Amino acid sequence: MYFARALRAAGLPIGPGRVIDALRAIEAVGIGTREDLYWTLHAVFVNRRDQQPLYDQAFHIFWRNPQLLEKMLQTMLPSVAVPREEPEKSEEMLRRLAEALAGRQSERPGEEPQDKIEFDAAMTFSARELLQGMDFEKMSNAEMEEAKRMIAAMRLPIMQLPTRRFFPDRQGRRIDIRATLRASLRGGGAIPLQYKRKRRRHPPLVVLCDISGSMSRYSRMMLHFMHAITNDRDRVHCFLFGTRLSNITRALRQRDVDLALAKVAAKVEDWSGGTRIGGCIAEFNAVWSRRVLGQGAVVLLITDGLDREGAQGLAEEMERLHKSCRRLIWLNPLLRFEGYEPKAQGARAILPHVDDFRPVHNLESLAELGAVLSREPARRLEAAGSYAELMAERGAA
Repeated sequence: MYFARALRAAGLPIGPGRVIDALRAIEAVGIGTREDLYWTLHAVFVNRRDQQPLYDQAFHIFWRNPQLLEKMLQTMLPSVAVPREEPEKSEEMLRRLAEALAGRQSERPGEEPQDKIEFDAAMTFSARELLQGMDFEKMSNAEMEEAKRMIAAMRLPIMQLPTRRFFPDRQGRRIDIRATLRASLRGGGAIPLQYKRKRRRHPPLVVLCDISGSMSRYSRMMLHFMHAITNDRDRVHCFLFGTRLSNITRALRQRDVDLALAKVAAKVEDWSGGTRIGGCIAEFNAVWSRRVLGQGAVVLLITDGLDREGAQGLAEEMERLHKSCRRLIWLNPLLRFEGYEPKAQGARAILPHVDDFRPVHNLESLAELGAVLSREPARRLEAAGSYAELMAERGAA
């Protein structure tokens, strides 16, 4: 029961019904071995692939040491120190899992609550300003919830572009011949000139987001970002890709973010798996390109560029995608590292065909993205060229 409560506090959707089902499952299977207990509870508590890492980590930490909760309550550390005799099993623990386990200390039966708990407030509190620059990967459960609320309130301005259609405007610079002739018939011989102006409209926005294992910490937050922009404007098309391409546009149109993400989870089957960037981009170009890339669409490609197929065919597909849209922006969380260089084959294949190359790892980077999209875009390949010059300067230094 306490293990189920810890999982629920860490973010898994576990209610009383699942706890009862878990108890019945254990009664039926038994607890003869640790492995039997692991997979019995796994069958009840885990129903999505992205929940597997959190469950696995929580199980091994919760059942490893009976005194673990006392130690975590005293330290409130974002990682757990394992005994020296098992150094090869050490692993970093999610901060939200640490807080969930520590928060259940006072609920254990037979123990009196402590009057005073000393801990470092910097570990548990993050001001709004600090949250803007904090990496999504390092956020606690409470900080992630606050970040999700801030993302839901975000607005992504995209510079409006002139279309081929016109609308009546007295301040327009172009004479509307048809409206002028109609007005002359009503004016009794006089010809009052009517003017028109080109209608302006923001271009379609297409988001291609990587949900492979290496992107799992960021793809969850990107889903909230995509839900926010989908409900903020029209003509937004969202796709997820790992080993296959999935169109989630219709699911994200649900106003309720929880309902929308539940539909996405039910639709997508390749969470936290491998990555076939070339194959997925090829499928997008063949099936979806003509449908969603009209009228000067802007494409956001969210991936770290790690391709399990060695970037086979990726350069050709990226070139085709680049030529099919008005602007192609690559958002890479690895760019947050100062010494990052595109050494992976997938990254080297993508970089020559993007118009802008930007990091996406915190709220501040998402805000900067909005500023970039709201101004006149730079000349094509200018951003990639400047990045190549920067890399050359670093090499020379």
